Amino acid sequence: MYTIAILGNFTILFIVKREPSLHGPMYYFLCMLTVSDLVLSTSVLPRTLSIFWLNSREIDFSACLTQVYFIQCFSVIESGIFVAMALDRYVAICHPLRHSTILTNPVVAKIGLALVLCGSIVRLPFLLLARRWPYCRTNIIPHTYCDHIAVVKLACNNTHISRYYGLFVVFFVTGLDVLFIAVSYTQILRAIFSLPTKDARLKTFGT
Repeated sequence: MYTIAILGNFTILFIVKREPSLHGPMYYFLCMLTVSDLVLSTSVLPRTLSIFWLNSREIDFSACLTQVYFIQCFSVIESGIFVAMALDRYVAICHPLRHSTILTNPVVAKIGLALVLCGSIVRLPFLLLARRWPYCRTNIIPHTYCDHIAVVKLACNNTHISRYYGLFVVFFVTGLDVLFIAVSYTQILRAIFSLPTKDARLKTFGT
């Protein structure tokens, strides 16, 4: 499955790079999603495979925190990319004549940079907090990779700040993303159903 993920995602990147007709916002966002998926799968699966194939059941503390950070960071980025893709479809359907002037290549690049900065900054406090905690309980993580809650449970001091911050990120960042996506597609559906003919609705729905 990991090989399929790597080959599939690199195939998407290769095709988009080689085909000039795909050099547009929708496919640039798809490439961002592809890179995010590559980073997420590479953050988890090689380590998981080493446990099952090589019986490697130890991980350095810094490597564990790095894994947690990359998983959390790119999960936020991936969620943001879905919002950007919804925005792209909203503009393409609700404002088709302005699509090329609104979502220019510089704008798409700025959106991508903003998503990377957002994901990096939002998840950085957990990393800083986790490095300061004393760890005096068991050092066994009951998962095939290091995740936020598993590391929090290893600490022997008060971790309420990290827990509350984690909940805040889930409900605020992810919640806002879901809200924006829902609003975008609601507007898209309204625009589609307001078209006068069935053929026009089907064509726009395909878009």
